[in-house]
Amino acid sequence: MSSPTTAPLQKTLGLFDVYAITTAGFFSAGFFVLPALVFEVGGPAAVFAYPIAALLMVPSMLCVAELATALPRAGGPYFFLDRSLGPAVGTVGGIGTWLALVLKSCFAFIGLGAYLAVMPYVGDVLPGDETARAWVVKGLAVALTVGFAAVNIAGAKETTKLQNYLVLGLAVVLGLFLANGAVFLMGESGGALIREHYDHWLNEEEGLMGEVAAVGLVFFTSIGIIKLASVSEEVASPARTIPLAIGLSVATATVVNAAGVFIMIAVVDADVLEHSYTPAYAAAEQFFTWVPAPVGLILVGLAAVAAFAGSGNAGILGASRYPLAMSRDGLIGGWFGRVSKSGTPATAIIATAAVMVFFIVCFDAKSVAKLASAFVLLVFALMCIAVIVMRQSRIESYDPQFRTPGYPWTPLAGVVISVYLITEMGLLSLLFSLGVIVCSALWFVYYGNKNVERHGALFHWFALLGKYQHDELNDEFRRIMVEKGAQADDPFDDVVMRAEVIEARDGATYHGLVAEAAEALTKHVPRSAEFITEKFIESGRFGFAPMAHGAVLPHFRSGEVAVPQLVMVRSRAGVQASLTEEGSEASRGTAHALFLLVSPEDNPGVHLRILAHLAGRLEKGDFLPAWCNAGDEQALKEILLRDDRHFSLLVEPAGPTSELIGTRLLGLNLPEETLVAMVRRRGRVFIPRGKTMLRVDDRLTILGDPKSIVKVRERFGLLPFGVSAGPGTDRPRGGDASASGSGMISSPAT
Repeated sequence: MSSPTTAPLQKTLGLFDVYAITTAGFFSAGFFVLPALVFEVGGPAAVFAYPIAALLMVPSMLCVAELATALPRAGGPYFFLDRSLGPAVGTVGGIGTWLALVLKSCFAFIGLGAYLAVMPYVGDVLPGDETARAWVVKGLAVALTVGFAAVNIAGAKETTKLQNYLVLGLAVVLGLFLANGAVFLMGESGGALIREHYDHWLNEEEGLMGEVAAVGLVFFTSIGIIKLASVSEEVASPARTIPLAIGLSVATATVVNAAGVFIMIAVVDADVLEHSYTPAYAAAEQFFTWVPAPVGLILVGLAAVAAFAGSGNAGILGASRYPLAMSRDGLIGGWFGRVSKSGTPATAIIATAAVMVFFIVCFDAKSVAKLASAFVLLVFALMCIAVIVMRQSRIESYDPQFRTPGYPWTPLAGVVISVYLITEMGLLSLLFSLGVIVCSALWFVYYGNKNVERHGALFHWFALLGKYQHDELNDEFRRIMVEKGAQADDPFDDVVMRAEVIEARDGATYHGLVAEAAEALTKHVPRSAEFITEKFIESGRFGFAPMAHGAVLPHFRSGEVAVPQLVMVRSRAGVQASLTEEGSEASRGTAHALFLLVSPEDNPGVHLRILAHLAGRLEKGDFLPAWCNAGDEQALKEILLRDDRHFSLLVEPAGPTSELIGTRLLGLNLPEETLVAMVRRRGRVFIPRGKTMLRVDDRLTILGDPKSIVKVRERFGLLPFGVSAGPGTDRPRGGDASASGSGMISSPAT
């Protein structure tokens, strides 16, 4: 069964949005509750648990960044594991990670209640009885869960706006906390406390193993990285944003948490710290003396509220993407895959919130936090294995925009570190992980296995097991490439500008046009036109160039070309094409556009991304009418160029462009990153030179990076993209060319 078709999620999350989602997970438990737990098992040496854990996270962190930039999909780790190790392992990873995120969010909301219970004024109105107070905290946590679920349903951008405000407020108070703590410890009484509380380093009973257990507990905070991977489908520019956000989050959290733990251990008595649910509050009571008594404590309490609220909010955002992703693949009911009008998986969010309410009411979230941490480590280990499998499978459409350095030793180190820490966290953690694995596997056997006919990239690695190789995996990865579009440094615009354009004559045939294009390519490919023609025909015969949207993309790679070469063919009337002998629906029909591409053999990624960007543009509803009605070569090429990297400018006798009349190109004083690529003059299109003098009614096609294009537009007072700036513009553009779901891309014939 194929996965159900669902609308793609909106790509609205920028760098700070993603940084806020990830960092909130590190700060909530890591700063406000976890110091007491790591001190209990590790002693004063727990202060080193944070930097040690950060160092040990690096291999897994790099692997997550690679997978998230290669396959930005809702459900992150589930999707990675399913597509690499198969749906059985994907089910284990999906259900287990979903539960870990759910438990982490429950822990966050109950932790929020614990801080509210000790804050001045607020705690005074709560019942004095401990049992009654615990139920009040649970009720508050349930209300928060419902409220944050509603915010998530409203939209990911709305969710992350709230997240950003929470993180900014948290940063201010944490800065005050650390500054006040440092000033206090530099005093005479502070120095005495340091000497007293750091007179020994390790827990006397646990010894060095206690420090190892403390490091394992700190990994609980790294669930923020999983949250980031879970919403990777909604991240704009994932190649830059995801690795940078992960690195910034880990660095920030490590420094702040380690400094905070050092202060807490120094100023709070050991017997108090070991049994405190609110260690940051207990520390603040010791040194927030420069402001009236309640104010400093209220600030710390509010910071904890912001941290836990942000963590719980991000947990709902990330966890809800797992039912969505698994529903898309038929592993759970299809209703979880529904996307609301606001572009969010509403049903999955509601289900996630319902399970959270169940755990909040029935369980102590603190007692399961350690268990959730163990499964996070297991998921990290599996994702490191996934990177190895993806690399060794040699699937050309697996195209990470960030690659794990030090492969394969880095992912192997991630596996060893994760497994070792799990074994040192105790029998209960092992049993819990095993229980989740068994239950998930049973669900797959009795439900999921009946609904999927898919195998992971593992079977592409073991190519001898050919009957298990899942060919549709290539197609799915190519659709993801279409969504991602061309990378910033890809030569897509250059390839289009250099392309030769052929106008089909009346009575032309598909094979005749291919032969004509092949003849044009002999200038760049040192082969006969007959050889090139046969390679293009083969790409259709073997299903590598399916037809869709009135266009066909024959293509192959060759070791005899240095840069990609493209020939564009336009047939206004259309030509009948049957690409395969069987003549399936995907390989026959009327073609108005042919894009024949030859790329170097040694760079399949660029080849596939060029095809993906072409396919994404073809999917736009305005493509075919614009293609058939375009007046000349310049207009045809501009249809394909990336909207944010080009625009057309008409030189008019009046208005801001009149200053260009009689000016040579060398004297235009355009930004360095721009280029006048084409000029149309009196119906003739030519490539200008530096000495070319501009005349009235010349139409210029200007290429450049997005920032430079904006500067040029502003110079001439042009309107934003998609809005006509006067008679010099061609047409309304159809938007970005990175649409989803194209069936146009397939493995290149070589």
